[in-house]
Amino acid sequence: MTTNEPVPGEEYETLYIRLQQIVEQLETGDLPLARALALYEEGVATAEACQRLLDQAALRVRTLMGDQSPAAAEADV
Repeated sequence: MTTNEPVPGEEYETLYIRLQQIVEQLETGDLPLARALALYEEGVATAEACQRLLDQAALRVRTLMGDQSPAAAEADV
């Protein structure tokens, strides 16, 4: 694991706040290229971690609902 990778177990909210901070820093446009690239790489890793957490949460919801997706719910009607 590199220093730019999110720590396993961090909450979605913490990762999302960090992603917002990265975006704000990159949007200033006054960063040296090396720093901007490092922030971009961290942002990509953080966004991927956020997406994984969202996917896991969606899977848990589907599991709790008995996999009643909207398409499956309409088929029951």
